[in-house]
Amino acid sequence: MYAHEAGTATPRTRRERLREATLTEIKETARHHLAEHGPNGVSLRAVARDMGMTAPGLYRYFSSLDDLMTALRADFFTELSQTVTRAEEGVDRDDVDGRILASLRAFRSWAVTHRAEFALLFASSTPEHPVPHDSAALESGRRFAATFLTLFDRLLEERRFPLPAEEDLPPALVRQLVAFGEQTRFTTPNASIGALRVLTSCWVRLYGLVCMEVFQHLAFSMEAMEPMFEAELRDILTGLGVEYRPPTH
Repeated sequence: MYAHEAGTATPRTRRERLREATLTEIKETARHHLAEHGPNGVSLRAVARDMGMTAPGLYRYFSSLDDLMTALRADFFTELSQTVTRAEEGVDRDDVDGRILASLRAFRSWAVTHRAEFALLFASSTPEHPVPHDSAALESGRRFAATFLTLFDRLLEERRFPLPAEEDLPPALVRQLVAFGEQTRFTTPNASIGALRVLTSCWVRLYGLVCMEVFQHLAFSMEAMEPMFEAELRDILTGLGVEYRPPTH
C-alpha cells in the first residue's frame, strides 16, 4: 500500500531509486579518476566507459563535465564540513579555544589525506570553468565556512583582541572586505571592517600553509609539515587571544 498519513514522506519509486544509485556511482567513479589523475584527468567519456555506459547515456544525469565537477565540489564541501563539525562538536561547548583548535586541525587533516579533492575545491577554479553563484557547491562551501565564522564571532563577542580602525585601511581593501563578508554571509553585528581584516589575514596564513603542504611546495626541505603548521597555528591564535594547546597524538 502507498497510502500515508499527512507529513509522511512518499516512498521513492524504483525508477527514482535506480537513478539515485546511478548518480552515486557516477560520482564515485569520477572521484576515483580525480584521485588518480587530478582535476584535469576527469572526463565524462572515461567515467562512462568505466561504468559500462555510453557517453550520451551519462548526459541524462549530468549535462556537462562542469555540471559533474560542480556536483563533486558540493559533495566534497559537505564531507569536509562534516569532518570539521564532528571535530568541533567533540569538544566541550564552552571550550571555544579547544573547538577552534580542533576545527582547524581537522581542516588540515582532511586536506592532506584528500589532496585531489582539496585541489578541486580550492585550486582548480578558472575563468573558463567558474562555479555558478547559485550552485550547490557554493552553498556547501558557505556551510563549511560557517563553523569557523561562528567561532570567530564568539572571539569578537568576548573582545579577545584589538581590531584595526577602518579609516587606517585603503579604500580598495575595504571594498574587498565588504565583498568577502557578503559572499561568506559573515554579517553579524560583530563583523566590522576591522574584524573582517583580521579574519582574512588569519585565513590567508593558515590556508596558504595548508596549500603548500598539500601541493608539496616545501617538500625539498620539509619532509613533515605538521611542526610548521602547529607553529603558525600557535602564533596566529595567540594573537587572537586563544590559548594554544599542542596536539595530543
